[in-house]
Amino acid sequence: MLNDFIQGLLDFQFLQNALITSVMVGISAGIIGSFIILRGMSLMGDAISHAVLPGVAISYMLGSSYIIGATVFGMASAALIGFVTKHSRLKNDTAIGIVFSAFFALGIILISFARSSTDLYHILFGNVLAVRDSDMFLTAAVLVIVLISVPLFYKQLKLTSFAPTIAKSYGWNISAINYGLMFLLTLVAVTSLQTVGTILVIAMLITPAATAYQLTDKLIVMIGLSTVFGTLSSIVGLYFSYSYNLPSGATIVMAAATFFIVAFIFAPKKGLIGQLRKENLHNEK
Repeated sequence: MLNDFIQGLLDFQFLQNALITSVMVGISAGIIGSFIILRGMSLMGDAISHAVLPGVAISYMLGSSYIIGATVFGMASAALIGFVTKHSRLKNDTAIGIVFSAFFALGIILISFARSSTDLYHILFGNVLAVRDSDMFLTAAVLVIVLISVPLFYKQLKLTSFAPTIAKSYGWNISAINYGLMFLLTLVAVTSLQTVGTILVIAMLITPAATAYQLTDKLIVMIGLSTVFGTLSSIVGLYFSYSYNLPSGATIVMAAATFFIVAFIFAPKKGLIGQLRKENLHNEK
């Protein structure tokens, strides 16, 4: 099977595009996911990744690029969640649940009018083997934006993740930094639609970063490891998708989940086995 996959990479342009796009998504999702994990914003990431669906549907209806509609709706959902939380008695997680489920339902309704159920399936679950050159170039552009933005604002992102009170004392605009991160999150979620779909985007954003978090306490190392796990998950998942004719989004996410399970059990300091050994040594004393 591995030889067939390698030969396919040499022979077929669509498989080459799929591999390149998947790897780029793995890198960008790994970088942004690290900050999402540290800020405890996993639920917000889930909300934005689902809330882009109406924008995708409207873009299809108008015959325009889905990046525009999806980005608009992704940012609108983040702003709406903040508005509802600020002007009601509801807590943030409740506002997130209301907004993202409403946006997601609206997207499904719009897509049912605009396209067939097959198109809806691909949007929900991804189909990286059908990626077009335009999708690959779009993913590359978003990766470049992430690779420029994160190092440029690394100090601000790091301090607001670990010590927002200190960052505020410096006079930094915390809201602007948060919305900037939300913008990058939205871009990554949009470019991940083709590979893993709207339902599984959050797994690609969270799982590689969570795996890295099991292995290190240093942010820069965590980001590096997260991109490695995101890349490996994309490659392994694409291999199983191509070789066994399985949905690409599901295989990529399952590969990421497998890496996490291994780290969860065997991580030197934070792994389950290590923790059990510490407990046994403590009980013996």
